[in-house]
Amino acid sequence: MGSTSFTNPYAIEVIRTKENELVRGISNTEDLLDLLISNGVLQPDSRALMSSITTQEEKNTRMLNILISRGERACRIFFYPCLKRVEPVLYQQMRTYVGGVNEGIKDARRQLIGYLIEKDKQSHVKHSKLNREPQPERSQPKTVRNEASSFEKTKEIPKPERDQNAILKAVSTGDLYLLQDLIKGMDINSAHRSADTLLHLAAEHGKEAIIYFLLRQGAEMNFKDREGRTALHRASERGHTAVALALAKAGSDIHAKDQASKTPLHLAAQNGHESIVKALVLEEQKHFKNQTTVLHMAAIQDDATLAEVLLRNGALVDTRDGHRKTALYHAVRHGSEKTAAVLLKAGAQVESVIVDAVFKLNKKPLSSLFSQYGQESMSPKEINSALFKAVEMNLDEVVAALLDHGADVNCCNELGYTPMLLAAELGNTEVFKILVTRMARLDERLPNQISGLHLAIQSGSMQVAQILLDKGIDPNINGPKDQTPLHLSAIHNQPAFMPLLLRMGAEINSITQEGLTALHLASKNGNTEAVAQLLERKADIHVKDKQGRTALHWAATQGEASIIQLLLNAGGDPNAPEKEKKMPLHLAAMEGHTMVVSVLLSGKAKVGAKDMDGFTPLHYAAGTGKHKTAAVLLATSKRKNVDDKNVWRRTPLHLAAEHGHDLLVELLLENGAKINTLDNNKDMPLHCACRAGHVGTVQRLVNWTHGERANLQATNNVNKTPLQVAESDDTEAHQSISTLLKKKMFLVK
Repeated sequence: MGSTSFTNPYAIEVIRTKENELVRGISNTEDLLDLLISNGVLQPDSRALMSSITTQEEKNTRMLNILISRGERACRIFFYPCLKRVEPVLYQQMRTYVGGVNEGIKDARRQLIGYLIEKDKQSHVKHSKLNREPQPERSQPKTVRNEASSFEKTKEIPKPERDQNAILKAVSTGDLYLLQDLIKGMDINSAHRSADTLLHLAAEHGKEAIIYFLLRQGAEMNFKDREGRTALHRASERGHTAVALALAKAGSDIHAKDQASKTPLHLAAQNGHESIVKALVLEEQKHFKNQTTVLHMAAIQDDATLAEVLLRNGALVDTRDGHRKTALYHAVRHGSEKTAAVLLKAGAQVESVIVDAVFKLNKKPLSSLFSQYGQESMSPKEINSALFKAVEMNLDEVVAALLDHGADVNCCNELGYTPMLLAAELGNTEVFKILVTRMARLDERLPNQISGLHLAIQSGSMQVAQILLDKGIDPNINGPKDQTPLHLSAIHNQPAFMPLLLRMGAEINSITQEGLTALHLASKNGNTEAVAQLLERKADIHVKDKQGRTALHWAATQGEASIIQLLLNAGGDPNAPEKEKKMPLHLAAMEGHTMVVSVLLSGKAKVGAKDMDGFTPLHYAAGTGKHKTAAVLLATSKRKNVDDKNVWRRTPLHLAAEHGHDLLVELLLENGAKINTLDNNKDMPLHCACRAGHVGTVQRLVNWTHGERANLQATNNVNKTPLQVAESDDTEAHQSISTLLKKKMFLVK
């Protein structure tokens, strides 16, 4: 209801004032709860919450407290339709009470009596329609601020029952006495030509007295004409300030949009009616705190002209919407450059979330605006934070502007980066050049001692590296674990940097804390081009690291056959032992790099070489299940090493059986491996397979018929047969092995 004659209390106040009567008077609490839930006021789980309360009055008290916590709208719906439907007598008592209260409470639009009168009226209209012919549906207005719907559908023009021309003339001329006489018994919300209501016409002609009269008679303020405009739109467009203010104060929707998405404020601004703009802005500030305002809309739509008019007439530049976002934030998020400029010039606060949005959008004009106007409202910490973001985005002009306005060229972020280090890591050359000219310290390092030159190598930025070297940075500068830039170029496969670094004095055979050279690291990481570059520049191929490994050892572990060939061609020793006497062939076999094994064997690697534990390459291939690698080793050795024993007298067959590599067991047997050979514990391969519970491996061993067969009765050094070893564990696999062996031994069927 929009009449200004209602000065009654809000629904929340009524519940608080009349709580005792409501608590005692509500007898159908469960029905009332159902109705509140069906109307969306309470959640379904409220019924379960109330079920634990035993007495009726306690339930009613709890329900009323929940309603108060839900706010004014929930409390109004409680009275109508819920209370009216469930407790009609109590509802009439409450309605009589609020109708008789005469306290000067402001903002009559939200007060309860107006709401109840309007709802009862709507109910009456709906009821009367049941006995008429069907009419086009029309939306019923909500005159409460902030409720969503405005009246999108206009009313059907009724059949003329009196002199319409006379009525229209009375409105347009402001003849109130004549109008009062002409509209007796008439629906004043009926639409006339062009879907105008009387309120539209009075607003268009600026008849303030007529406006007040129509509002007292129940005129609906938010009906829309065929262009989607309310009476407030009309008054705002024509410049009728008093009428516009009267409508706004009575509750007309300031933010209602017409079919062109224009609000009354838009129309007032674009037609130069700044007195209306000022009045509506003031009303907006009173009633739309923490909600979207027209200034927010202007920012989203990049309507800079509207924004200027609003700000000139009192709009607060940093007003926040329901999400605590300012107009400047929305301008940035939507790329509204012109409006952002207006807001910044007006002193809009630049917060970190806005700076983040600017750089995320990555628009140079917006970034430049902030560097030009934003610093005044930014703290030194925020300016430095913006500097890092500009460096990250490689916005050289913005970086220069921020440095001009007080950003610290050598500041550190929370990770220990300076702008120079960040630019070097990202390879942002243009920004890096700006920082160098602004006296950035080039010898700065991260907390882990990585320098700008290291970071430039990692990012692959040749220009940044060249600048640093030309400015005197040591090409042998140590980073983490004594890694030099040359080491990093080897690790990250940046061979193009190697000639530059070596030309500037980098030591080709410098070592890290682990004793690794650049050649070691390039080989270890499979970087063929880097290996080729280093070998071409005479890197020492025989240097051993702290494990006693050469570059060839690391290449064998990594498995790049082309690198193995390069190293062998350069004189690498395929039979060089490391500290555990493993040779490159051991490491390649362990990893199953069959091609590398073949290249090493072609390079005269010893197929039967043993490490300090007596393992041959075949032992490692068998133990790790590398079937193809084992086949190459057996073919090369012509089966001579098939039964080689390690220091525990275990053969490759023992290891393959122990680890359950069935195919390898079969391959070794086919190549003449002795099936009943004993290790230090007098275990046969069958004992090993039984102990580990490898059913498939046991099957292959006991079913082997080509040559010597598995000895099922043999005992080990603790006098256990394979069957007894299997029975020592009770897993399903061990039970299956036991059954299999018993059948083979004819102990069971």
